[in-house]
Amino acid sequence: MAMTESNQPAPQPEEPTSVPTSAGQTDSGAREQGPSLPEPGQPDPLQGGSGQAGATHVPAGLGDVPASFTSAQPQVPSPDAGQTQLGGPGPGQQLPPSGSGQPHPLGLGATTAQFGAEQPAGPPSSPFAGPQGPQTGQYYLPPGFQPPPVPQRPKGRGKVVAGVAALVLIVGGLSGGLGGYLGYTFANDSSSVSSLDSPRPASQASNAPAGSVEDVANKLLPSVVQIQVTTRSGAGEGSGFIISGNGQIVTNNHVIEGAASGGDIKVVFQDGKTATAKILGRDPSSDIAVIQADGVSNLPVVQLGNSGDMKTGQAVVAIGSPFELSGTVTSGIVSSVNRPVSAGGDRNSQATVLNAIQTDAAINPGNSGGPLVNMQGQVVGINSAIYSPSQGQGQAGSVGIGFAIPMDQARRTIDEIVKSGKPKQTVLGVKVESTEQGAKISEITGGGAAEKAGLKAGDVITKFGDRRIDESDTLVAAVRSKAPGDKVTITLSDNRTVEATLDGVEVG
Repeated sequence: MAMTESNQPAPQPEEPTSVPTSAGQTDSGAREQGPSLPEPGQPDPLQGGSGQAGATHVPAGLGDVPASFTSAQPQVPSPDAGQTQLGGPGPGQQLPPSGSGQPHPLGLGATTAQFGAEQPAGPPSSPFAGPQGPQTGQYYLPPGFQPPPVPQRPKGRGKVVAGVAALVLIVGGLSGGLGGYLGYTFANDSSSVSSLDSPRPASQASNAPAGSVEDVANKLLPSVVQIQVTTRSGAGEGSGFIISGNGQIVTNNHVIEGAASGGDIKVVFQDGKTATAKILGRDPSSDIAVIQADGVSNLPVVQLGNSGDMKTGQAVVAIGSPFELSGTVTSGIVSSVNRPVSAGGDRNSQATVLNAIQTDAAINPGNSGGPLVNMQGQVVGINSAIYSPSQGQGQAGSVGIGFAIPMDQARRTIDEIVKSGKPKQTVLGVKVESTEQGAKISEITGGGAAEKAGLKAGDVITKFGDRRIDESDTLVAAVRSKAPGDKVTITLSDNRTVEATLDGVEVG
C-alpha cells in the first residue's frame, strides 16, 4: 500500500475509489490501492472514522477529513434499515439503494445539497472539513464546487501484480487444458496398442529342453498313479508308479498294508480312469509292496535307474499325490546318501530301518510310494518318509527333509515279489545296540552269518566294508543295502577284521 507525507497530497488514482454506501460497506468498484494511513489521533479512513455509524469517506484526492453539518439539516430515511441521511435529494431526484453500484446523486459536482447554516472553514488541506469532533451523516460538496483535475496514477505495483496474476492464471488455465487434452488424446491413442487388442498367440509346442524338470514331468506323469485304500477302520491314500503294461504298480508297504487283512484298493490313473487292485506281495522290513491293477493293458511304464550313481547335490524330481493332489511335481537335490531312517517312524525299532536317499524336494503325506527321479527321467528311489517337527502334534508336512528307498535296494525286492510273491530280507544274524565306538553285538543268532564269521557277543563293529559305523541303525541300514549272498569285510573296535557272507531270510 502506498504511503505519503502528512502535508503532501496522496498520489491520485486513475479512477476514484468507491464511496461506502452504508456503514462498513464499500462499492463494488474498490481497487487494491487505498487511502493514506491516518495521522495519530485521526479516525481511520478504512474503518469509517472512530467507529461511528454512518461515517463515509470523500473520494481519494479530495481530502480524507470528513465534513460535518449542522443539526438543522433535514433527515431523510436511508434505504438501508436503521441508517439516516442528513440533507436530501434535489427536486425530482431519488437516492439509489446503498450498495447498488450507481453513482450517488450527491457525489462529485453535486449542486442539489442545501446547507441550512454557514459552514465553518476547514483546515487548508481540507476546505470541506467541519469542526473537529464526532461526525454523523452523509457528506456533501458545496454548490458549484468543481473538483481539481485528477492526475494520472503512476504505474504502480498493484497493476503489475494484477497483470502477473492474470498471466499466471492464463498460463495455468492453458497448461491445465492442454494437459487434459493431451491426457485424453493419449488415453485414446493408447487403446490402439492395448494388450486386449493383440491377437492371441499360438499354442506353445511341447519342446521342453532335455534334462529339464518339465521334460522329466512329461515323461513320468503318465506312469504315476494315485492309490486309494478303504478299510473298516478308515481310508488312506498314497502314490505309486507303473512297472508293467499289464498294471503292476510299485508303492510303499505302509500305503496298502491296511488292505492286507481286508479292504479295497483303487488306482486312479493320470487320465482320470480308475481300476481296482490287489496285493501281489509286500515287504514290511523294506517298506516295499507291489499291487496289480485289474482289467488294464498297454499302460506307460517308468524306466528304472541306478541309485548307486547318485551324488550329493544332484538334481532330482519327486512326483506323487500329496494331500490327494494327484500329479504333483516338486524338484530339489540329493541332500545326502546312505542316511539310516526308520520308515515306520519308530526310532526304537530296527524292523524298517532304511538306507535312504535324503532330498529337499518337497515330499508330503500322500507322496509315499511315488518315484524319485533323476534328470534323465529314471526312477532312482521310492519316496517313503519325511522328517517333520509337527509329528505327534498334528498333520506332518514337508520341511525340506524327505527320504527315498534307493532303487538298487528296492529293485531286488520288487523282482522277488513279482516272481514269487515272497521277498527275502538280507541279514547278518546279530542283534546290536549303539555305543560311543559303534554298534555293539548284544546277541548272536546260532548258525547265522555272524557266527560263521567268528563274531561274538560284546564285539563292537566300527566299519562295514568301506562304511563307517557310528551306531546300531547305521549297521542295520548297511546290511539291508546288500543282497543275500554278498560278502563283506567287517572291522571291529580292536582293529580285527572278519569276512562274512550275508544270509537271506524269506519275509512272511
